[in-house]
Amino acid sequence: MSTNSNPAQSASAGQPEPSRPLRVGVIGLGFAGQAALKGFLALPDVDVIALAGLEADRLAELGKEHSIPHLYARWQDLLERDDLDAVSVATPTHLHAPIAIAALEGGRHVLSEKPLARSGEEAQAIVDAAVKANRVLKVCFNHRERGDVAILKRHLDAGQLGRVYYAKAHWMRRNGIPGMGSWFTNREMAGGGPLIDLGVHMLDMALYLLGEPRVLSASASTFSELGPRGLGGSEYSAKQTVGSAYEVEDLATAFLRLEGGGVLQLETSWATFRKPGDDFGVSLYGTDGGAEIGVENYAAEDTLRIYTDVAGAPAEVRPRVIRGEGHRAVVREFVKVVRGGDWSAYVGRDGLARARIIDACYQSSLEGREIPVIEA
Repeated sequence: MSTNSNPAQSASAGQPEPSRPLRVGVIGLGFAGQAALKGFLALPDVDVIALAGLEADRLAELGKEHSIPHLYARWQDLLERDDLDAVSVATPTHLHAPIAIAALEGGRHVLSEKPLARSGEEAQAIVDAAVKANRVLKVCFNHRERGDVAILKRHLDAGQLGRVYYAKAHWMRRNGIPGMGSWFTNREMAGGGPLIDLGVHMLDMALYLLGEPRVLSASASTFSELGPRGLGGSEYSAKQTVGSAYEVEDLATAFLRLEGGGVLQLETSWATFRKPGDDFGVSLYGTDGGAEIGVENYAAEDTLRIYTDVAGAPAEVRPRVIRGEGHRAVVREFVKVVRGGDWSAYVGRDGLARARIIDACYQSSLEGREIPVIEA
């Protein structure tokens, strides 16, 4: 095994030659890590040469299945390699910053699972490291890559809804706490509950569709009513526990003021007494039309509605939706940007902006007042 105790000194780190594949290491082997792994493996100009994860059986199984030669329990050992161009980070949230910063300082490009970090301060440190190292930092906002989002984005960009002045975004679960006693419910490790876990996806989807308006302020409330009583756990809960009490919210709502006078209402929960299921979506209200994406239990078809007038009568359009590629599309774009060589515009500022908004929401809930959002 070729290693270097100071990978930052490797002249080739992060700078793949056009004639050879991009050499990638994947850190974290849960759902998100395996989704990223599959995305990299699907590309002809990428070699996944190393994996890191604490689940010994899964690590060995994935290594054997995909002929990945270098397997590590510790992410630090993977980053000691001097032959990596990029790494994927899909670990518990408290590890995003130390891993991403170490990788960037070592000259590697980084694809980070969402949220970028537990706080805006941590996210800023990661972005600063990417800028200093002149390396790509991309956050895996895979729900942008849904087919319904792509269609609606084109519709919006063509001005078909006019000026959108009010938007709603939600992700609501009936019984969906990811893991009682796991890192998900530990405030120090996760940074928060469904707001930072699911809400960041819907925040990203809404702002992406709206053309990235600046969020000026947040007025939010969080509730922890079911989780502390042992209610609302998912049958698919994470098996790993850290023995933590339930320390985060199980429902959050936020009123966000946007530059230009618009408003975004955000609502998210892991557990609440509602109809069974796992549902998310956005609703947009414009001066010339409206639109709604409604996804029940991860459906990919018949999820988009566009509302307009035809000859003065209300009309509803249901575009044919093709399933998007999710993580695979994110990975492909990440590799394309790295191959492109002009990296200065790709330093994770969207992930930082989302982190600053989430910060303001939690502070608002804590202090009971509207909080200005720090500009990313």
